[in-house]
Amino acid sequence: MTDRWKPSATVAAIIEQNGKFLLVEEHTPEGLHLNNPAGHLDESESLVTACAREALEETMHLFTPTHLLGVYMSRFQRPANERHSVEDITYLRFAFCGTLGALQAGRSLDTGIVRTLWLSPGEIRASFERHRSPLILQCMEDYIKGQRYPLSVIHTDLSVVSLQPNVPGGKT
Repeated sequence: MTDRWKPSATVAAIIEQNGKFLLVEEHTPEGLHLNNPAGHLDESESLVTACAREALEETMHLFTPTHLLGVYMSRFQRPANERHSVEDITYLRFAFCGTLGALQAGRSLDTGIVRTLWLSPGEIRASFERHRSPLILQCMEDYIKGQRYPLSVIHTDLSVVSLQPNVPGGKT
């Protein structure tokens, strides 16, 4: 039996204020790149909760998702090198827009995040070669054109957050 293909489920916060978007500059295996505050969905976590958590970890600001901006897919292929074989990753991104809250004093940026920065749409378009994902630009353009979906289109069953996390090789 072959392994079942599974995309990497991620969340992203699309944060705009005064015509500029909040991005993070982060270390990646391919070098220093720009990204939305984003990350992977953790086990036993709703999409909305994951987005708020990732935004806080990567920007040190509270973030309250108010709308689903869209659901996106992209594929990334990392060539083989002396440390790993070829990686072929499909990302399934749930992007949210919402309200940026207060900076949380005493926090530090997540590992790998160098800084946060506010960029205009023109600056984001002009820095495409530094984007970690093509979805940065697509999400921004969808936000600018007014695309929004109510959070009620997302349903997280209570079983996701109420059951114990999966234990490899055993029962939960």
